[in-house]
Amino acid sequence: MPAKTGKQYIERVDEAQAVVWINGEQVRGKISEHPAFKGVMKTQAEMYDMQHDPAKRDYMTYVSPTTGERVGTSFIQPRTQEDLVMRRKMMQEWAKYNGGMMGRSPDYLNVGIMAYGAAAKMFGKQDPFYAKNMEEYYEYCRENDISLTHTLIQPQVNRAVNAAQLPDPYIAARIVKKTSEGVVIRGARLLATQGGITDEIMVFPSTLLKQSEEENPYAYAFAIPNNTPGLKFICRESFDYGKSHFDHPLGSRFEEMDTIVVFDDVVVPWNRVFALGDVSVCNQAYNESNAVVHMTHQVVAKNIVKTEFVLGILQLMVETINIGQFQHVQEKMSEVIIALETMKAYMTAAEANAKIDKWGIMTPDFTPLNIARNYYPKIYPRFSEIMQLLGASGLMAIPSEADFKSDIRPDLDKYLQAANGEAYHRVKLYRLAWDVCMSAFGTRQTLYERFFFGDPVRMASALYNGYDKQEYVDRVKEFLDRSEQMIQNN
Repeated sequence: MPAKTGKQYIERVDEAQAVVWINGEQVRGKISEHPAFKGVMKTQAEMYDMQHDPAKRDYMTYVSPTTGERVGTSFIQPRTQEDLVMRRKMMQEWAKYNGGMMGRSPDYLNVGIMAYGAAAKMFGKQDPFYAKNMEEYYEYCRENDISLTHTLIQPQVNRAVNAAQLPDPYIAARIVKKTSEGVVIRGARLLATQGGITDEIMVFPSTLLKQSEEENPYAYAFAIPNNTPGLKFICRESFDYGKSHFDHPLGSRFEEMDTIVVFDDVVVPWNRVFALGDVSVCNQAYNESNAVVHMTHQVVAKNIVKTEFVLGILQLMVETINIGQFQHVQEKMSEVIIALETMKAYMTAAEANAKIDKWGIMTPDFTPLNIARNYYPKIYPRFSEIMQLLGASGLMAIPSEADFKSDIRPDLDKYLQAANGEAYHRVKLYRLAWDVCMSAFGTRQTLYERFFFGDPVRMASALYNGYDKQEYVDRVKEFLDRSEQMIQNN
């Protein structure tokens, strides 16, 4: 199956019958009809349908190099800067549809699996068998438009010790044994967003494992269908409360769900294993393959759109209650404008300075993307704060859609009217702002952006340690030497 439709996406997930637990019960029947998942699955289906829109088809899809069918552009192995721009255009088309509020839309992991596929030889360091597995898996995902979730981190039990030193060595998912059928995995991993509503799960390490024998059982990379026996997803409380699009305009559409993934002696077939029991290979995978670069390219593209969406909401709020003439309002709005243009500049620089990497892939310049991924977790919480400051009590005076359909409507029309609009539209806008900056959905967005790529302190340390500063140090030393000579000559 080439680029799939929304109908095919929903049918495949429903038919898979993955084991998903929420609110103390296992989901039975079609997951697409469950209140916690139907909103986001409908949205994702609509996004897949965009691949078949005649007006967008030429950049939403491209011709497969092996079958000649049209496949999703997020799977493309870019060879030129034009390929990168087309891929970004496709990714931002999806992001515009959800306001940048879906952090794990399918393109995020599609570009990751693309990079791993291109760098398949890297996985062959252990055994050429693993390289072959990765090459074939990338092609399988591309040609079947596989949707992926992923799990990267171990449970937070005792961060002062490694997983092998926990009370039970199988709290964090680890290798139990190897059989003729495959590798047996037991334990848990965090935190699979969209767990249970995709086709498959990619299980890769993200944080560095210590170079020790006791860490090797926790070192692996594989991908399996979500309905693999022994695999289950345990959900947090849903932030889609079954409300209307008026009441919860974001939560009712884009609640992606985060899950704990439990492996109860799950057998991973050998043809789905890409690395096994080797800490060094697992530690190198993310960076050496440049998966981190391409995934960050997707994230920055999404965050540009998200910032545009926030700016649009704020400006509409400003116009609705006529506060644009106040300088303190203009100052706050300028913060968002500066952030938006800064993010765009990072993207422009990354694409303009893209180069072919050692795997033959046109790869964006990582430095500006890396700066962007360190910058955005700090600025996004400020967006919520600005929205609260400008919205003030208006973010609390937000009656529901039911109120507007009741006998109290005349009071609402009179007392909640806006400078340039009626009460219904004013409240509809302010409920959208509330869902960005105050609701459970909105505060989860803030937390999500804070830790999108992990601990911001560790990220900053990695940026500092990896950034080439010597040229600037040498320049200052040269200046000091010249100054000393001038001092001596005088």
